[in-house]
Amino acid sequence: MVEIVKPKLVIAISSTALFDMRLSHDVYQTEGVEAYASYQRDHEDEFLEPGEAFPLVTKLLSINDKLAGNPRVEVILLSRNSADTGLRVFNSIAHYGLNISRAAFSGGNSPYRYVSAFACHLFLSTNADDVRNALDHGLAAATLMPSKKKQNDLNELRIAFDGDAVLFSDASERIFKQEGLEAFYENETRSAYHPMDPGPFKSFLEALHGLQSEFAMDSCPIRTALVTARGAPTHERVIRTLREWNIRIDESLFLGGLDKTAFLKSFNADIFFDDQQFHCTSAQDYISSGHVPHGVANEIID
Repeated sequence: MVEIVKPKLVIAISSTALFDMRLSHDVYQTEGVEAYASYQRDHEDEFLEPGEAFPLVTKLLSINDKLAGNPRVEVILLSRNSADTGLRVFNSIAHYGLNISRAAFSGGNSPYRYVSAFACHLFLSTNADDVRNALDHGLAAATLMPSKKKQNDLNELRIAFDGDAVLFSDASERIFKQEGLEAFYENETRSAYHPMDPGPFKSFLEALHGLQSEFAMDSCPIRTALVTARGAPTHERVIRTLREWNIRIDESLFLGGLDKTAFLKSFNADIFFDDQQFHCTSAQDYISSGHVPHGVANEIID
C-alpha cells in the first residue's frame, strides 16, 4: 500500500529570532566581520540562550508528537551567517533537542530568497529589511518584536491575526485612510457579498487550518483568533470572505476601534500578527508579536 504523504506546515525562522544573539551582533557592529567570525568560533561550544521565537518554535514542533506518520510541521533555519560561523547555532539546536535539520546560511546576504525554495508558509525574522523583501515577493513574513512575555503553560498553540493588510488585502483599509470612515463603511456594506482579496498571510492561515483539520475540534492543539478594529456593519464582509475561503477561525473579535492589548492578553496569544507597529509595541508586555510591514499603513512617503 502506498502511504499518502500529507502536506506540511513549513515555517522559516532566522537564527536571531530563534536564539538571543545580541552579544555576537554587538561584536559585529563594533569590530566587524572578522572579529565576529572569530568570536563565534571561539564560543561555538557555548550554547545560545533562547530568543524571541524559541517558545513558538517548541510549540510548533511539539504538534508532530500528537500526529502519527510523517512530521506535519517543519521549521527551517535561515541565517545571514556562513556555515562556519553558524556552527554555534546548530550546536545550540542540538543542545535544546529541536528537530531542525534543514538550513540555509547565506554568508552575509539576505536569506529571504530561500523562503519560497523551501516552500515555506511563513518567514519570521528580526531583520525588517529581510521581512520587507519577502513580503514584496508575495511571501508571508513578519518582523518579531521584542517582548517581556514568558511562554504560557497552555498545551495549545494560540495565534492571533489582524485582518486588513494581513489576512486580507489592504484595499479596504486604503479607502479608510484616503477617504475616511464613512466611505469605508459604505464600501464594506455595499461589498458585503464580495469576498476580499487575499492578504499576505492567507496561505499561512490556510495551511494552519489544514493542520487543525487533522484533529477533533475538542482536542486540537492549535487555536486561532481574528483580532480586528472592524465592528458592525463591516464585520459581515469578513465573515463571508472566510466562509468563501472555507477557512475556520476559532475566535473572532470585532473591536470597533478599541485597543487590542487587553483582548490579546485575554486570548493568551503565543504570537499576534499586525500591519501596524503600534499595535505590536503596545502589547509587548503580554504577548509576542510580529509586525507585518505591508500595505498602506507601511508605505514610505518620499
